[in-house]
Amino acid sequence: MKNNILTIFFLLSSMIGFAQTEINWWDLARIDYTEKFFPAYGENFLYPKFSEYMKSLEGEEVAITGYFLNIDPSGKIFILSKNPMASCFFCGMGGPETAMELQFKSKPDFNTDDILSVTGVLKLNADDLEHFNYILTECEALKME
Repeated sequence: MKNNILTIFFLLSSMIGFAQTEINWWDLARIDYTEKFFPAYGENFLYPKFSEYMKSLEGEEVAITGYFLNIDPSGKIFILSKNPMASCFFCGMGGPETAMELQFKSKPDFNTDDILSVTGVLKLNADDLEHFNYILTECEALKME
């Protein structure tokens, strides 16, 4: 009996260290931008300056809830958005901080505008214009009812 209690205690205490941090769209909105010239494109783009809070979470597992957007006919690019497809930032209803790129462990089976709770490892991206500023890797998601 004593061994069972010790085993449960160690399992619970080890799980606490692996709990993800819950973030929200206000956390992502705390970002500043400056224009920066990107020679490869011959144009200026908005260059993000991430908040210290978001910098502290880079490489950590985080969780966030939003709308699933599948905008790629090949099914390789997935997005989590603060807003549904009809009012996402592509349609002029917000900035790049209102969407995140999702890189799933395996191809998801969700529909556009499904509301998801997503967990993944946070990656901040300032320099690669082919990807979003906020990226979640190793994603797993649960559809909210």
